[in-house]
Amino acid sequence: MAEFYRKKKKVCYMCTTGKDINYKDVDILKKYINDKGKILPRRVTGACAKHQRHIAEQIKKARAIALLPYTNK
Repeated sequence: MAEFYRKKKKVCYMCTTGKDINYKDVDILKKYINDKGKILPRRVTGACAKHQRHIAEQIKKARAIALLPYTNK
């Protein structure tokens, strides 16, 4: 009989470290987009709702000034 394990709940990076993600931190922002350039959802990133909105806003700013791509072909 198969045993099932509960997945460990992901915790918000910004809540635990107290660091603020900025649009200039491209290396950190790349963790929150997939290989096609889409913003990853909360269930994948583990961010809380407040910080997920902040992350999305910063990604959009970085895209606008061409630090991050809109899409990857």
